[in-house]
Amino acid sequence: MSSLLYLIALILIIGWIFGFFVYSVGGLIHILLVLAIISVLLRLIGGRAV
Repeated sequence: MSSLLYLIALILIIGWIFGFFVYSVGGLIHILLVLAIISVLLRLIGGRAV
């Protein structure tokens, strides 16, 4: 389950970077970044090593 969380975070970060530099969609891209950061923070708060 932990590797799945990292995979989702990685996909969201890549989507944010791709969208930010190619499409500049606006708010949706920043939502993707926030979701990726939240998923990593939940992993850290869960008490497991990164």
